[in-house]
Amino acid sequence: MDPAAITPINRPSPALIEKLKEHVSSATAAGELHRLGIRDPFIRDVRSWIPGTSIVGPAVTLQFLPIREDVYGGGEYVEPEAQLHRHALYQAEAGDVVVVDARGDLGSGVFGNMMLTYFAGKGGIGIVVDGAIRDSEVAMTLGIGLWLGGVTPNFHTQTAIFPNAVNVPIACGGTLVQPGDIIIADDDGAVVVPITMAEELAEHATHHAEWEDFSREMLEQGGDLRKYYPLSEEGWAEYKVWCSKKGRPDPGPRPVRTPPASKPSS
Repeated sequence: MDPAAITPINRPSPALIEKLKEHVSSATAAGELHRLGIRDPFIRDVRSWIPGTSIVGPAVTLQFLPIREDVYGGGEYVEPEAQLHRHALYQAEAGDVVVVDARGDLGSGVFGNMMLTYFAGKGGIGIVVDGAIRDSEVAMTLGIGLWLGGVTPNFHTQTAIFPNAVNVPIACGGTLVQPGDIIIADDDGAVVVPITMAEELAEHATHHAEWEDFSREMLEQGGDLRKYYPLSEEGWAEYKVWCSKKGRPDPGPRPVRTPPASKPSS
């Protein structure tokens, strides 16, 4: 890809990001997206390397491909401005998440200390890589989230892959990520929220989080799991009273949970 051909992502409103941060964990996102028709938004084969970190932000995507010497023959510092992993970081803005399709390769450090220091300095909040980075000891001190398959001492093109494209659809951990999709990541893992469904997810997840507050309180007091999780009709009636006492809006009728529609077989 010619760096001049890279298309910037469209970023969601700060208000939407804040609403998701306040109410939506990766688990809540995965469950609610399933109910909205996305069966599995989970990025596999990565884990948080900094426990307790959580992020919500739009995805800048970076695609690696297998090296073939007639297509890519550069070294670590050869023609640096032609190396597209740098351009993924150039595209990133404060609050962004860089998501990398590294093909599950654990022998190539797609970013190292200097690159990640630059990204953190720009206000980037995290990376999701279904492969590896290097200089992990320093990377873990930069204040950004790291969801990785592993770490390695090798540089990005030392062995088997090379950076091919920025802000194109990628498969990270076997999951489709479109440029500008929202990433929600925490200790449970990383989830992809299609940008077209983010507002609906925020609305559903807010209601979910609110009734879970009530359910958790009841369960802590020894309440019956069958009544309070998920809320039965009787539990929902008690929840409405609880909302009224706490000055919260009336939640309306109990939602009816239906499984996502199955696609017809071809």
